[in-house]
Amino acid sequence: MTTALICTFALFFLGMGLYGLVAPAALVRPFGINLTGPTARTEVRAVYGGFGIALAALLGWAAADPSDHLRRGAVLAVGVALLGMAAGRLAARVTERPQSLYPSWLYFWLELCGGGALLTTATAWA
Repeated sequence: MTTALICTFALFFLGMGLYGLVAPAALVRPFGINLTGPTARTEVRAVYGGFGIALAALLGWAAADPSDHLRRGAVLAVGVALLGMAAGRLAARVTERPQSLYPSWLYFWLELCGGGALLTTATAWA
């Protein structure tokens, strides 16, 4: 189950990363963001694309590590990152008050539950 969970998140980040590299404007359009120039597209490619692929690689490496040396740290780091993203969305709830479920609240719940699942998995190896 642990390896399946790690692989699921690796595939999610790989998909997001590839989408961010190939179609940065389409990736952020649901958030009402319009990328108006190459600098804006480069930023989305770096943050959503490159970072997403890096997280996918890290989790893939962790899933393949039979000794668990890398696994705990990688899973812990990605879990904390997801919870940090959820916390940012929660802070926005106070100042911005997003009204619709999609995209902000859907991603909030995915990040909260995913981060919690990864942290629970990482701390089980303690």
